[in-house]
Amino acid sequence: MHTSIHEKQEKLPLASLLALAAAAFITILTEALPAGLLPQMAFDLAVPESWIGQTITMYAIGSLVAAIPLATSTQGMRRRPLLLTTIAGFVLANTITTLSGNYALTMVARFLAGVSAGLLWALLAGYAARMVADHQRGRAIAIAMVGTPLALSLGIPAGTFLGHWLGWRVCFGSMSALAVVLLLWVRLQVPDFPGQASSQRLPLRQVFAIPGVQPVLFALFAYVLAHNILYTYIAPLLAALGMAPQIDLVLLAFGISALLGIVVIGVLIDQHLRALVLASTALFGTSVLALGLWGNHPTIALIAVSVWGLSFGGAATLFQTALAKTAPTAADVAQSMLVTAWNLAIAGGGLVGGVLLERVGAAGFPPAVTALLAVALLVVWAAKQHGFTQHTQPS
Repeated sequence: MHTSIHEKQEKLPLASLLALAAAAFITILTEALPAGLLPQMAFDLAVPESWIGQTITMYAIGSLVAAIPLATSTQGMRRRPLLLTTIAGFVLANTITTLSGNYALTMVARFLAGVSAGLLWALLAGYAARMVADHQRGRAIAIAMVGTPLALSLGIPAGTFLGHWLGWRVCFGSMSALAVVLLLWVRLQVPDFPGQASSQRLPLRQVFAIPGVQPVLFALFAYVLAHNILYTYIAPLLAALGMAPQIDLVLLAFGISALLGIVVIGVLIDQHLRALVLASTALFGTSVLALGLWGNHPTIALIAVSVWGLSFGGAATLFQTALAKTAPTAADVAQSMLVTAWNLAIAGGGLVGGVLLERVGAAGFPPAVTALLAVALLVVWAAKQHGFTQHTQPS
């Protein structure tokens, strides 16, 4: 028995899957890097810091408007040339950002980067799933997604540090260079797949109507909205708990436990997808309850944030795998809906969290977030037949 499992693991095309992980790493880094470089970028481009904050908003808008139309209209294209085109989009966008001395031009580059990201996220899970046998899909997607927590926990702090010492332009220039190396890596190591014949393609509304697609998207939206309300406003929440000076430590604990989370998910996902989604949602809810009730104890707050990181680390992989299994014949279009729901939840987290902070203060976060997670848990629990099924079956 051990031998057969070992043989299955050896068949995973690691070099190809890690190329996809590197693409995810560059995508997340491109998106979030301005957050750590606000003062330098604002000074250099002669605009207020709040305007530089909008470079992240512009990126999200690019992803939001592009994911579904691009994934739908490129269904017939061969996969590797399409993947190379999206990575080339990052080379172009980050090079323009590196050289631009004009705020408006920088915003155009950020929109282009967001467009590239929207299509890339729509491609990644389906691409990873196509490289392996059915019983390895979850693990393949987990490896392809490992670039996300790595970028958040290591890449952004490293980029911020580099930016302080060498200037923010060096950071974006380095990302262009990384993307050029990735173009070569993908060309040499990642297999090509044909696009779908027009007879196989499903229109958007039919993909949306596939049993199980709607519960996965709804649960994902509630879960990610809950996460973003909390994560976007972690500073005021910690300040309310008397832990403002420890924010670096708290975010580090979150990042490390998120990495651990994706490792755990990668090992167990193909056998226990449903149980893992339920556990992830319940653990996240429990950690938020603990923050709300006993968060003024620093040790409890730190443990709660670590549990939250552990549950969130593999969340993207869980939902992407659930969707890839639910809609295997329309994976890229289904994933583009997931990308759109995810970005809406990010935007919604900023808006809803902002309203809560103004109306009730940081104390309003735990009850609101717990309520959202309870709804997500109920949806996952109910979607036993389609969406979050008990057993993984070859599709």
